[in-house]
Amino acid sequence: MTSDITRLSASELAAAIAGGTVSSVEATQAHLDRIAHVDGDLNAFLHVSSEEALATAADVDSRRAAGEELGPLAGVPIAVKDVVVTKGLPTTAGSKILEGWIPPYDATLVERIKAAGLPILGKTNMDEFAMGSSTEHSAYGNTKNPWDLERIPGGSGGGSAAAVAAHEAPLAIGTDTGGSIRQPGAVTGTVGVKPTYGGVSRYGLIAMASSLDQAGPVTRTVLDAALLHELIGGHDPHDSTSIAEPLPALAEAARQGATGDLSGLRVGVVKELSGEGYQDGVSARFTESLDTLRSLGAQVVEVSCPHFTYALDAYYLIMPAEASSNLAKFDGMRFGLRIEPADGPVTAERVMAATRGTGFGDEVKRRVILGTYALSAGYYDAYYGSAQKVRTLVQRDFAAAFAQADVLVSPTAPTTAFKFGEKLDDPLAMYLNDVATIPANLAGVPGMSVPNGLSDGLPVGFQILAPAKADDRMYRVGAALEAALEKTWGGPLLAQAPELKTTELTR
Repeated sequence: MTSDITRLSASELAAAIAGGTVSSVEATQAHLDRIAHVDGDLNAFLHVSSEEALATAADVDSRRAAGEELGPLAGVPIAVKDVVVTKGLPTTAGSKILEGWIPPYDATLVERIKAAGLPILGKTNMDEFAMGSSTEHSAYGNTKNPWDLERIPGGSGGGSAAAVAAHEAPLAIGTDTGGSIRQPGAVTGTVGVKPTYGGVSRYGLIAMASSLDQAGPVTRTVLDAALLHELIGGHDPHDSTSIAEPLPALAEAARQGATGDLSGLRVGVVKELSGEGYQDGVSARFTESLDTLRSLGAQVVEVSCPHFTYALDAYYLIMPAEASSNLAKFDGMRFGLRIEPADGPVTAERVMAATRGTGFGDEVKRRVILGTYALSAGYYDAYYGSAQKVRTLVQRDFAAAFAQADVLVSPTAPTTAFKFGEKLDDPLAMYLNDVATIPANLAGVPGMSVPNGLSDGLPVGFQILAPAKADDRMYRVGAALEAALEKTWGGPLLAQAPELKTTELTR
């Protein structure tokens, strides 16, 4: 029975809990048991909050027994990426510099999760301060891909994606600065959604790049993502960038899409996000998915976004510049790690140097140095200023493309999951993993990755982009593609994943 519970989608599990077939305590315990049995191999979780999760589950069961009306996901357990602040639970952002830090407050999205009665199973592993595409830059060890334990689960949110793919959690929260929800979704066979910038509050997210960061759902189905997005989204007065408008009807759009009718919908294939550099299997699955959308009534057209060619370069100037500013607070003075110099005077400058030298990993140091250089006197206009001009051109490309199509599509990532160490010594090769996802972050538009098949036995993702504040469009298209493909596959893509061996969690 336990394995059956963990194989249910979040919406199926919510229905079972609401109908009394399964209690929230049983569902939560089943997922905690699953974590205990397989996470010794995966390392998807940095912290497991068993007592807190079971207490929340028991409260939900009690309230439901008393006849209280609860939300659509009440009692369904969830995992949270460790860059999201959680009161009373460790939050490290995958870094030694925050090891052992217990936040005194909750992020807004965590407050909403708790208010809706979702037991929080724990905090998931990630690249340090969300800097990476493989979760190889975590200070707490690599997270493994459930499809192949010798391969990466994507990044920076590999822990959340692996937890959902391995049935350790039916839902998870990720954050996406340049593709860190969508790219892990693609390589683990899960659904990953980056909402419109400002559609989900950033209050309580440990910032890397404030103009790019966005929290969003990691799930096994498009409907589950829509339900979670509706729960965590909406205006927040604590976040000055939060959109002061209600969300579109996302779950309704997903249910409509699942009927399989896309008549009249214009799907734009972005010319610049395909071709050279994309694996043959990735390109083949993408072409097959376009044929599927045509069979559902969609009109497929090609659009050109010429400045997307420069998006990767612009991103890797804007993001490090903002990161160098945001990470300045980790100085050994206010919170987190403090290292004093072994000899000589204990000055503020020397404590800061010792703390940051010890507490930050190589990738964080690389990006802070790059960002500080880009912002320095004499180079600001040449680098950071020029990158912002390219960002404006990317935004204009999107506007022109959306005049020709209702949604834009591309492969989510150019390759399937690569092996550990394969790109670790070549940062530029690693950065290319985000070539298809970065433009959406520069423009603030929503994006979704939906599993669309296998290449050499590994998952591939299909990316759907919509205009800002039109997130419902991508849910409609994503649900339609998902339903059609699952008919072909005879069930969810994750059903084809190899079963993990069980190794008791020892940490």
